[in-house]
Amino acid sequence: MSSDFEGYEQDFAVLTAEITNKIARVPRLPPDEKKQMVANVEKQLEEAKELLEQMDLEVREIPPQSRGMYSNRMRSYKQEMGKLETDFKRSRIAYSDEVRNELLGDDGNSSENQRAHLLDNTERLERSSRRLEAGYQIAVETEQIGQEMLENLSHDREKIQRARERLRETDANLGKSSRVLTGMLRRNCSFLLAIEKKEGEECGKGGMPTVVHMSPTWQHPP
Repeated sequence: MSSDFEGYEQDFAVLTAEITNKIARVPRLPPDEKKQMVANVEKQLEEAKELLEQMDLEVREIPPQSRGMYSNRMRSYKQEMGKLETDFKRSRIAYSDEVRNELLGDDGNSSENQRAHLLDNTERLERSSRRLEAGYQIAVETEQIGQEMLENLSHDREKIQRARERLRETDANLGKSSRVLTGMLRRNCSFLLAIEKKEGEECGKGGMPTVVHMSPTWQHPP
């Protein structure tokens, strides 16, 4: 899975390097060559987008625990792709203004104003894209924090469950000890009752009761 991603990654790096070189050459080319170069760059930009889509599909197939590194690389490649498209738009604007001036034969003042307006709009779009990217990054960080909180809550739940198990064991041991002590008390009470009964019988016969001094016999609980 990662080998396929790395293959697409290498192809994307080579292709974007070629696109960058061609975009830089567009303003310096003669009109006929410029037209052909613009068409070539458009085709390569489409190929780069298809590579990004393939890479994105590969990242989705990677297990979640290993996906973070590839997702960060994908964000970087998408940003690079956006910059290439912006540079290409600027290059096309300059190319279009030049062709229009040649066809109309004017002094180019109107075209310069239009170009400045278009560049201003492009910069606004770039700022909006950066804000969206920042919002996406905040969302990712928030998701990570939420995941960490869920993991901490899960650990706390396990601790509480273990504490409850220990409490139940303690209650069971106390119940067992209580039953042992109750049995011991019953045996001693029966012994004392037997002594009292014997003394009563001797008194009925006119004899002196035999005084027996005995201390309760306590047995250690098993």
